[in-house]
Amino acid sequence: MSLSYSMWPVVLTTYNLPPWICMKAEYLMLSLLIPGPQSPGKDMDVFLHPLIDELKELWVHGLDTHDAASENGVFRMRAALLWTVNDFPARSSLSGWSGQGYRACPTCNEDTPSMRVIGKTAYFGHRRFLPTNHHWRSNLQFDGRIERKRPPRRFSTADILEQLRRVKTGIPGKHPNYGGVKRKRGDDELNWRKKSIFYELPYWATIELKNNLDVMHIEKNVCDSLLGTLLGDPHKSKDTDNARRDLAKLGIRHELHLFEDGNKLMKPTADYTFSEANRRKFCRFIRSVKFPDGFASNLSKNVAQNDSRLLGLKSHDCHVIMQRLLPVGCRSLVNKNIWSTIVELCTFFNQLCASTVNVSDMVEAQNQLVLILCKLERIFPPAFFDIMIHLVLHLPEEAILGGPVHMRWMYPFERYLKRLKDYVRNAAKPEGSIAEGYTRFNRPDRNDDGIHPTRQLSVFESQCKPLGKQSYVELDNNDRDNAEFYILNNSPELEPYLNEHKHELHVRLGEGCLNINEVHRTEFAGWFFEKIYAMHRMQAPKVTTELLSLSSKTNMVVSSYPACIVNGVRFVTHDRDVRLRTQNSGVSVPGTGQEMFYGQLQQILEFSYLNGFSVVLFRCKWFKCDSKHMVTENNITSIDINGEAYKDDQFILASQAKHVFYVADPSRGPNWRVVQHVKHRSIWDITDDGLSDIDLLQHNSSSNFTLFVDLGNLQEINLLRRDQDVIPIVQPVTNASRPVTDDSSFLNDADEVELSDEEDESVEECADEETDAETEIDTEEDDDDRSYHASDSD
Repeated sequence: MSLSYSMWPVVLTTYNLPPWICMKAEYLMLSLLIPGPQSPGKDMDVFLHPLIDELKELWVHGLDTHDAASENGVFRMRAALLWTVNDFPARSSLSGWSGQGYRACPTCNEDTPSMRVIGKTAYFGHRRFLPTNHHWRSNLQFDGRIERKRPPRRFSTADILEQLRRVKTGIPGKHPNYGGVKRKRGDDELNWRKKSIFYELPYWATIELKNNLDVMHIEKNVCDSLLGTLLGDPHKSKDTDNARRDLAKLGIRHELHLFEDGNKLMKPTADYTFSEANRRKFCRFIRSVKFPDGFASNLSKNVAQNDSRLLGLKSHDCHVIMQRLLPVGCRSLVNKNIWSTIVELCTFFNQLCASTVNVSDMVEAQNQLVLILCKLERIFPPAFFDIMIHLVLHLPEEAILGGPVHMRWMYPFERYLKRLKDYVRNAAKPEGSIAEGYTRFNRPDRNDDGIHPTRQLSVFESQCKPLGKQSYVELDNNDRDNAEFYILNNSPELEPYLNEHKHELHVRLGEGCLNINEVHRTEFAGWFFEKIYAMHRMQAPKVTTELLSLSSKTNMVVSSYPACIVNGVRFVTHDRDVRLRTQNSGVSVPGTGQEMFYGQLQQILEFSYLNGFSVVLFRCKWFKCDSKHMVTENNITSIDINGEAYKDDQFILASQAKHVFYVADPSRGPNWRVVQHVKHRSIWDITDDGLSDIDLLQHNSSSNFTLFVDLGNLQEINLLRRDQDVIPIVQPVTNASRPVTDDSSFLNDADEVELSDEEDESVEECADEETDAETEIDTEEDDDDRSYHASDSD
């Protein structure tokens, strides 16, 4: 199918369903398919009329629906449209607020902080969000002036309705005879191009969060801007020649200004750009990373052959780099002020994308983000701040209103669109192909381990779906005894027997015995066997078949597998893992307190008992987790993999293992790894703990990431890189001085700009090619050889 063919599926999902299924493809409804080949643009409302009519009927009259829980079996169902989820350009078409120009921010509205720089609009000036007495407001090193403006006003739903009353009604269509004539917007219309058709719904005007800002595309564009500038990518860097001329116009950061050297125009190298050696080091770091199966794509394919830049990154690639790799990879490659600011921004995205969002965390993040953006303004030139950088500031507020982002971002819909595109068999009629293939898909998950039978003893539920060739190993007596005691000791149903045996040992050996735990470990299995068989001979009702089997010894021969799937998670032994491009051997288990233990999976062993019961254990190499071998800094945990601990206690139940993976830590040495926890998109930990005192919007936790902004000393930041020569610019010297003088094109947000609807629409269409990183729509998220995970995303 041609990339120039534009088709618009309109997809609905039911938020009344449990969160672990409502965003799955099987529960998404394709309600409309707006045909191509051209985008409908501002005439989108014409195609949405049938959907709006049905939504109004569902709200006003309702629909008789079968109810299995009631006696009569029918109830009156009503439904409401909660919000829309789309990328930023599509948001402009649906909401009616243009995402271009000096007032592009839909939240700040007419108070959007913006200024004109050479060739574009920069959304610069976030000091106005600071308290009026903050000392950064008087710091001239930001943009050469004192910031006296107050924060943007908060516009209520009533204020928005009042603005929309001033918008003139236009006739749909692009032909001059059918309304497609030039019409200039008046000053009172602001950035409104139309009143959205959604306002025909009776309740729409009162909804505070109508159109979500898509975290997926915002995070991708922020990552592209950061990576392009750090790597000095000639195609994506924001540190252009014109960006340096902007600095000269503002009269700031004189060390970065362009200057003449004979007949050449020279460009000093900025400290926020990697040196050539560090650029290669960062790219090699990205190339070396191995992810768990289904977690992310193979990023080594995106590294250029000369290790100079990253190519063809998808939205989820940027999601993983931003939250997992960028804070680790650039730690020793830029100075501390720049690195700490990048880490703070990445930590915010980790908080925002958590499965559980704590309201107090988002309120604090809102305040901290203002400081982070101000620090970025002190580091990067104004041209760095496109609209996507500014929109980050409003994401915490939307998280408070709408809940966790995994219910409001584009990832599930992009995957769904990829599935719809796969239905196209006739490129001449793509809409018909999609409509025909819409109902024929039902494929099991990649790591589906099936349904295991429920057991009375929870330890027998430690099962897996084995992968690879089965082999048999014979353990020595010591390893077998350790494994069997671990199984018995981790059976909660056996706790009365464990306590009874300890009590007998205290009576027999005395309270002062120092090695009573060792004796208990050695003798409990035999004592438990004799007790259960004695009760069995007496036909005690408590002795079930499972309990009798557990008290018996395991078979002498143990089954071993190279890989398995446990609760939807793939684990692979380390010996096999080193030969793969993925990494699935990292494991962790929580301790009795707040500590965590980390290791590598060495063996997958299945112990067989009488009557066909079995237990799967993982044998692991555990790393030392003391303060000498494990360090946590800025939410980054590094561990020394050379230190081995618990050699006599290597076993855990397969059901206890949590998936982690390890990334090389370039700043600490070859034996150090950064621990990365994995939150699988399709796995939910459902507990029944009653109501919590914490105001949670969902389930798994933004409080795991501490967002603290180091204010440092901004006065001492010098952005000139002194370990690299200046770069000559190919340009006649006669024109060198002309761009660095003040001219009338340098505007701020107080200047007025007037655009007609037709001009505004043409600007949006041209912007896709000109600023690809700002408005990219990833409708090809999944290639056949790429798999994705959205949590941490997701």
